[in-house]
Amino acid sequence: MLHSSLIDCPYCGESIELLIDTSEPQQEIIEDCPVCCRPITLRLSCIPGELLEISAHREDEV
Repeated sequence: MLHSSLIDCPYCGESIELLIDTSEPQQEIIEDCPVCCRPITLRLSCIPGELLEISAHREDEV
């Protein structure tokens, strides 16, 4: 199941919308910011159908 979530880019500060697959309990994915094109590392915690926690980090913070 896909879940819509808003995060702020850790580089440029723009608010961006993400569609997140909540079928996996723990995830770490990399998404490019659609505004500044820099890679954002996302750490996700989910239960099926629900996003519990999301954190966005710069590449040099990981």
